[in-house]
Amino acid sequence: MNQINIQYHKTIIGDMIAGSHKNKLCLLDFRYRKMRKVVDERLKREWDALFVEKSDDVIEETKKQVDEYLSGERKEFTIPIVTVGTDFQKQVWKALMKIKYGQTVSYLDLAKSINNEKAVRAVASANGANAIGLIIPCHRVIESGGGLGGYGGGVSVKKKLLKLEKNNSNQTLL
Repeated sequence: MNQINIQYHKTIIGDMIAGSHKNKLCLLDFRYRKMRKVVDERLKREWDALFVEKSDDVIEETKKQVDEYLSGERKEFTIPIVTVGTDFQKQVWKALMKIKYGQTVSYLDLAKSINNEKAVRAVASANGANAIGLIIPCHRVIESGGGLGGYGGGVSVKKKLLKLEKNNSNQTLL
């Protein structure tokens, strides 16, 4: 049986869960989010794997880089990742990775960036299905009218992340 190593990590924005499979990060999410079970089951099903509470180099480096990011010392992550989802979801997640630190785009902008302007709701849904938060920066997507929209870690956490990035976007960091 395959395994996905997982570790819980307490951060200033809440308890997170990090998971790796074959030396790549496949999970970085909020431990108590509503979609937790759906996301976890998708990963387990993809690789016919079990979650095993065990650390490894990828998880330890992820925790280090997350802490650096949250303290304003890091703008980019350098961790190898692997995503599990539909082709459409992967296309959305790839587009999310292009949103620069400190910037935001609307769900409509994101849909346009993948040449699928009519897929705003599907883009929002793919955003919500993201299993690798912070690194695949779904928190940088807001509503066209300026509203924050939803977020797996809660809207208050999304607000904190956007403020952190805005405050640090003019400084030269890692």
